Amino acid sequence: MKFGPVALADANGCVLAHSLKLPEGALKKGTVLNDADLRRIAAAGLQSVVVARLDADDVAEDAAASQIAQALAGAAVDIGAAVTGRVNLHARGAGLLMLDAARVHAANSVHEGLTIATLHGDTPVSDGQMLATVKIIPYAVPAAALQQVLQRLAGEGAALRVAPWQGIRVGLVLTRSANTAESVLTKMRSAVAARLAPLGAALVAEQVVAHDVAAVARALTQLTQADAPGLLLVSGIAATVDREDVVPAAVVMAGGRVLHAGMPVDPGNLLVLAQLAGALPVVGIPTCARSPKLNGFDFVLRRFAAGEPVAAADIQAMGVGGLLTEIETRPMPRDSRRRSPKA
Repeated sequence: MKFGPVALADANGCVLAHSLKLPEGALKKGTVLNDADLRRIAAAGLQSVVVARLDADDVAEDAAASQIAQALAGAAVDIGAAVTGRVNLHARGAGLLMLDAARVHAANSVHEGLTIATLHGDTPVSDGQMLATVKIIPYAVPAAALQQVLQRLAGEGAALRVAPWQGIRVGLVLTRSANTAESVLTKMRSAVAARLAPLGAALVAEQVVAHDVAAVARALTQLTQADAPGLLLVSGIAATVDREDVVPAAVVMAGGRVLHAGMPVDPGNLLVLAQLAGALPVVGIPTCARSPKLNGFDFVLRRFAAGEPVAAADIQAMGVGGLLTEIETRPMPRDSRRRSPKA
């Protein structure tokens, strides 16, 4: 593509680079100039105009943007019309945005004029929410660069899709000690219910038991037989600090296995990911989840609510962006430093 001023005699079929205010009304940038347009420009006293002239191997902005959007979008994503080199992508229904960030990074590294901007992956989205925008900066791009972008977006499954909420049914085990106040249990129960509702999930069964391995194991076994839950949550009155602690040990006693203990998200470090027979997932909730503030439990819960798998590798990948806002009520804040006065 060539860009710059040309004489009006040479501008027919070129793309107007900048809008022009003319006596009979403005000519908008991006207009493909014809004889009538050029006569209006000449009548305004201009002898040249700034244009973009496409080469034979160039792809016009709207066509390029549309092709990239089609290559990017997957399930439950609506693709808008191309306008001035831009195509917007929106969610078709509520769910969790699933994004292959590596493919988007690779596509964005091909050519400065071919750009894709998205929300962060694993972001909950509402129906109609914008997920991404494809923008072609110049009026045209080389066909070879466009093909390279399309190749980098290709792969198993779409690089960007929405996983709809699955309406999962959830069972909850709350543990208590002899002196646990009812208000503490109520706070956790309410916090869990408040997290489930926006995800289309429902709390269908609950047991409150002693903070004891055998008691928690019995509760888990009983909940697997009640209301066919798709996810079990365990909130221990004491934090889980080891694989041999009460919650993970109870999963093993109930015939399950611990997949991962801990996560690189703070608050939320002390989460436990486990599984009972029949691949029924179990999550040991960190005690920080009594607060409504975002924590690592939210990251994991959203994926289960969207029917997405959660493995140890998924949790380990949550560390970048996993430093979240501190919860003031934590008994041991992560940063208790006090600045020393200047000497």
